[in-house]
Amino acid sequence: MKNTKLLTSVSLALTLCLALPIPFATAASGPTESAEVEPEKGPHRGRMLRDGDFAVELAIFETGVPPEFRVWLTDKGNVIAPQKVKLNVKLTRLGDVIDDINFRAQGDFLRGDSVIYEPHSFYVTVTAQYKGTSYRWEYENYEGRTTIEQAVADAMEIKTEIAGEATLHQSIPAYGVLAFPPNAHTKVSARFDGEITQRHVNFGDKVKKGQRLFTIESNESLKPYTIKAPATGVITSLMANEGEQTKGRTLITLTTTGNYIARLAVYPSDYDKVKVGSDVSLRVEGSAQDITAKVTFIEPEVRRDQARIHWVNVNDAQDALSVGSFVNANINVANIAVPLAVKKIGLQAFRDFTVVYAKVGEQYEVRMLELGREGGEWIEVLGGLEPGTEYVTENSFVLKADIEKSGASHDH
Repeated sequence: MKNTKLLTSVSLALTLCLALPIPFATAASGPTESAEVEPEKGPHRGRMLRDGDFAVELAIFETGVPPEFRVWLTDKGNVIAPQKVKLNVKLTRLGDVIDDINFRAQGDFLRGDSVIYEPHSFYVTVTAQYKGTSYRWEYENYEGRTTIEQAVADAMEIKTEIAGEATLHQSIPAYGVLAFPPNAHTKVSARFDGEITQRHVNFGDKVKKGQRLFTIESNESLKPYTIKAPATGVITSLMANEGEQTKGRTLITLTTTGNYIARLAVYPSDYDKVKVGSDVSLRVEGSAQDITAKVTFIEPEVRRDQARIHWVNVNDAQDALSVGSFVNANINVANIAVPLAVKKIGLQAFRDFTVVYAKVGEQYEVRMLELGREGGEWIEVLGGLEPGTEYVTENSFVLKADIEKSGASHDH
């Protein structure tokens, strides 16, 4: 009976263990700071490193200067003149990049000789020599970093690209409507006056060039002749019936479809940016297809609202468009080649920075960006990212959420 109860208890415990959730991502390699005791802080808000009576306070100072290390030293609680200590700090960053920092005395502290650039995320190794004794400390100082197995990243559809050169296509928005081109309408009349003896078409019919429209009996010769369609199109106006006299009037209006004009409004601030030949990407209301074309004509007069109308030829081979439809467009006004750019879709906010996530193996880490011009899907990078870096484009929000969940901090 006791054995039966024991087996039941083991089975229940195993079931509870299997039911526990397994996280898909972990924080940066090594023990998390949240699981450790908060590091001791010194009077200058730096991290205290102790070995017996010898103590080092290591702080990142960034008031009025680019971030740099400053170090204060004590022995048995007494301040040590900085000239008496030789100090070195090595910062091992993601990808095994090492910043080697040496120090010189300034006032009552040692001042590092290198800028501590963002992110302040690294494995820290501190070595010191004082009174013939060598000291060494090591600790993790990670922020904005996480690890996700490749299989999980693939399942989450996290996509990456390599940062490098790009062309920024800068554009301005424009709006308008579809209209027929000036030569779209053909008015058909009889060459010789006479009686309409037969009408071969009806209003709304689609006709081909050379197709019969009317049979006319000439008033002078009393002989019949045929009026044929001078072009392919749709009959959009029909003003004559059998038995009527032609009398030199318009009998039919034939409208050629398949080509339209998008009449786009451009306002004074953008007059000088748009030229004949400028590339245009547009979409007609009610159509899911993006159309690329060029500006073909700029009307010499402006509208009452001071907009200047720009014409863009739109081909409608599928006969899917209609006159009067609203048009949303982007007119390309500049193509700028830049040495380094990233896709805007990959940008995320981290503290007060705009960042992308660099990828090294299965680890991801923020890169704080200095950004420049933008155009289309790209934005120029002026600093904070090395060319050739693999970075996350699609679904970068997954990394942002995981890093925030892990409680990544900006701890010096």
